Amino acid sequence: MGKTAFIFPGQGAQYCGMGKDFFQAFPTARSVYATAGEAAGLDVGELCFTENESLDVTEYTQIAMLATEVAILKVLEEKGLRADCAAGLSLGEYGALAAAGVMELAPLFRLIRCRGIFMQEAYPVGGAMAAVLGLDADRIRQVCAGTAGVVSIANDNCPGQIVITGEAPAVEAACETLKATGAKRCVPLNVSGPFHSPLLAEAGKKLAAELEGVSVQAPRIPYICNVEADYVTDSARIKELLARQVSSTVRWRETMERMLADGVDTFVEIGPGRTLAGFLRKMSRDVKVLNVAKVEDMDAALA
Repeated sequence: MGKTAFIFPGQGAQYCGMGKDFFQAFPTARSVYATAGEAAGLDVGELCFTENESLDVTEYTQIAMLATEVAILKVLEEKGLRADCAAGLSLGEYGALAAAGVMELAPLFRLIRCRGIFMQEAYPVGGAMAAVLGLDADRIRQVCAGTAGVVSIANDNCPGQIVITGEAPAVEAACETLKATGAKRCVPLNVSGPFHSPLLAEAGKKLAAELEGVSVQAPRIPYICNVEADYVTDSARIKELLARQVSSTVRWRETMERMLADGVDTFVEIGPGRTLAGFLRKMSRDVKVLNVAKVEDMDAALA
């Protein structure tokens, strides 16, 4: 018998109005948004549901995305849907933490609020990211290592799509070399910082300090962390891995390969967009991928 995984998208999938229908239809969802707002000191519902410029600013995007993902998750769980394992891309890893039950929601939301602020402040100007299409990770890693300045792999998303990050001149120079090497395209990303770069090491240190006071339990279901692309079973390591994640490569391709090898044949992407589903379809056409972003999406997932 196959397994089911909950997977959670990261920053970039957000849009105005995300989660609003769940908020309106389910007290459970309203409770999650209220908990997020209290923990973050913000009106998270207003942030998610009304037109504003803050939603695309990292320090606000992260709490908005996580609140929406967890609100949908809790409604799905209330309806009886369960997963055998979980994973999330970048901030989506915190959605996986919620699915695994490793900490209470209030401290989880406080952490993601701090994470967004720390990442925004760590390198406010001069950073860049770009998606590299059509080259393998080893070749991209070689080019980054040979480029002057700070540039490295931020996300290994799926075969043929890797994101690089770092100082803007170094990212631009690496892109030119990569295109000359055979990359199909190098697409600059509209982001506010060099995420998952060593340039954000200070943000990781600050997050580690915040994590010290957080109570962490053993995962109810296995989840795979971004840093090692492996299951986390020892609760003592969770804090260390979350602190490292801020400045480390997100090993998403390996994460999905691990789940596929372990017999996961149904993936439920919880939250805005279909980004993770797109990555999966480049890796396997044999699995079922469901997206739950709206109330109307639930029927297929529950079936």
